[in-house]
Amino acid sequence: MREECEKCVIRDLNSLNSVSAAELQAIAKKKSTIHVQKGEVVFSEGTSLRGVYCLRNGKCKLTKLAPNGKEQIVRFIRKGELVGHRSVISNSVAHLTVTALEDMDVCFIPKHEIIELFKNNSEFSMEITKSLAEDLDEANSSIANMAQKNVRERLAESLLFFERIFGVDNDGFISVTLTREEIANAIGTATESTIRLLSEFKKEGYITLSGKKIKLENKVKLQHLTEGY
Repeated sequence: MREECEKCVIRDLNSLNSVSAAELQAIAKKKSTIHVQKGEVVFSEGTSLRGVYCLRNGKCKLTKLAPNGKEQIVRFIRKGELVGHRSVISNSVAHLTVTALEDMDVCFIPKHEIIELFKNNSEFSMEITKSLAEDLDEANSSIANMAQKNVRERLAESLLFFERIFGVDNDGFISVTLTREEIANAIGTATESTIRLLSEFKKEGYITLSGKKIKLENKVKLQHLTEGY
């Protein structure tokens, strides 16, 4: 069943909140909804994108392949966010691989529709530009953290970040399930080091572990860690 874009609350979370009802109706006629299973790749680094994806629900990881062949997690995205708009607007291949962290539904909007909006709707083009600038700021911050913080500090910061953007479940655990390898890739260290540090954090009372699930028990201490205390 095709959902009417003008009634979709998800669009309020991204640049499509600046699009008129008439433009939304035009998009609704051309878009398609895709179900993506956990672990499935939405699109891969180096591919030419035929459109933009809007996450109706679920969570994804954005990764880049390092020269040594290792996957580096660049950032995470959640429902309401757009992916692929950078490559579509710049008419370049995808810079990152997008993989589902859980089952989810995405709306695919063809490239032509996005380009037309960008050309004809100044408010939309401004929102997209702001989004790209924020992505760049986030990337610069991530690079600085990798260079200036040690692994222990980066893990503490990442755990606080995960809870902030993904929230917690009814039991207080962070509402995203990441493997130890994925966490390691996100903070730029070996999986073995991540396992050891998580165990240390648990012993020190900063977190509780239950399988792959993590609960933050002492966010003040974790925040102090990120600041080098």
